[in-house]
Amino acid sequence: MTTKQIKTAFILGAGLGTRLRPLSENMPKPLLEIGGRPIITYAMEQLRATGVGRFIVNTYHCAKKYAGVFPKNNWEGIPIIFRHEPVLLDTAGGIKNIEDLIIEDERIIVCNGDIITNMPLTPLIEEHLKLKTSITLALRSSGPLLNVSIDKEGFVCDIRHILKNHGVMSCLFTGIYIVEKDFLKRLKAGKIESIVLPLVEMIKENPRSVGGIVIDNGYWHDVGTIEEYEKLKQAGF
Repeated sequence: MTTKQIKTAFILGAGLGTRLRPLSENMPKPLLEIGGRPIITYAMEQLRATGVGRFIVNTYHCAKKYAGVFPKNNWEGIPIIFRHEPVLLDTAGGIKNIEDLIIEDERIIVCNGDIITNMPLTPLIEEHLKLKTSITLALRSSGPLLNVSIDKEGFVCDIRHILKNHGVMSCLFTGIYIVEKDFLKRLKAGKIESIVLPLVEMIKENPRSVGGIVIDNGYWHDVGTIEEYEKLKQAGF
């Protein structure tokens, strides 16, 4: 199996970016520029390297700005499908909202639209295919928020300490993960919901249902605050 089996990437672009106000008051956070280009294009560049052939981007806040940045609905020849959310649906709700755009038995790679990374994603794809889980998370062993626990076999055993299962390692969730279409059957259309609770329910039902892999190679930055934004700009990204 090769990385080219994942043809679709879903990039989360609908958030309000409240921590980046006032910069994000009239602009979606992923469209703010670092290094003379929108933040979201860093994710697109990294995803393209895995063989992705199309992007789906959800929109909500200042949605029309996306058309201004991507007037031909593509980035460097890769088509972009924009899916607007009249109500902000959060991560799980956003994924459910694109269910009709995913063909049967297709897996997608999901990525936050506000991260800058050159972390290799091939290990994530290979681990997902090996574990045969419905969802596999890309993790790091260090970072500002270590709230995903994994067991000795690489399965996620807790998120946000909800299940009180420390496993063998506490990790940072990178906001990048692979999802099989069958996972979407667990979600309710129109429901405003984070991805966290459905994952915790899966772990409670089956401790080997959510995969994880620690990838420490490369850099990873979450452009979540004005301080981080300015720091990355000064660093020359």
